[in-house]
Amino acid sequence: MKTRRQAQILELINTYPIETQEELLQRLKQNGFNVTQATVSRDIKELRLLKSLSPDGKYRYTSTVKNVSDTGDSIRGFFNRSVVSVKYAQNIVVIKTLAGMANALCASLDSMELSGVIGTLAGDDTIFMVCSNTEEASKLVINLKKYL
Repeated sequence: MKTRRQAQILELINTYPIETQEELLQRLKQNGFNVTQATVSRDIKELRLLKSLSPDGKYRYTSTVKNVSDTGDSIRGFFNRSVVSVKYAQNIVVIKTLAGMANALCASLDSMELSGVIGTLAGDDTIFMVCSNTEEASKLVINLKKYL
């Protein structure tokens, strides 16, 4: 639930000019997430969201994850700074990260809509990526290791 909620938060701040935690809370509730302000506050901290000045002169929430998926060079840097190892067992790819980095990295990977990936799950320092078969998992590991 937490990973889905945090992915929804990233989608919301990339879609709407969200200026306050209250506004984010209301958008989450509109999308079926019944959460408290304290939960939203923790999610903001875990996702390392920032408030940036928008062209209209207002401050709104932004994410470094958005910037990571914008260019190959940025994602390579993000991987280099975050990932400890990338391995697979049958159709499951396991990515070990530095503590606290898995959620943001997983959200970035999800936004890339990688071929052969059925779903992802992130903890604090580990990401599980379920692939459609062993061959897809092997290809994914080869491609992800290029970013290291």
